[in-house]
Amino acid sequence: MGCLGNILWIIFGGAEGALAWFLYGCLWSITIVGIPIGRQCFKYAGLTLFPFGKDVDYGGGSMSLIANVIWMIVTGIPMAAAHFLTGCALCITIIGVPFGLQHFKLAKLALMPFGTKVH
Repeated sequence: MGCLGNILWIIFGGAEGALAWFLYGCLWSITIVGIPIGRQCFKYAGLTLFPFGKDVDYGGGSMSLIANVIWMIVTGIPMAAAHFLTGCALCITIIGVPFGLQHFKLAKLALMPFGTKVH
């Protein structure tokens, strides 16, 4: 399912999600303070293009918590809401369930992107 799922994902909506992560990364990278946050956005833009076959482990310390709170207030909630609503819409059909589950994974990631590791 990995390769075929990723190809179908890109065709039917994954490119738009990756573009959103990329644009947020560009906006965050305008300031020197926001460059680490922008780098995370660029990393997750790649994950959003090819989410099948990859797992995300959550962890991190106090700096990750501070960055996640700032991220959630400024950017995370709208991105997570968009992924969540898209995931709900895709889960209506049986064929869309795997894609909806990937959107739910990305919604959680959009809320807490710092301190995570992608496998």
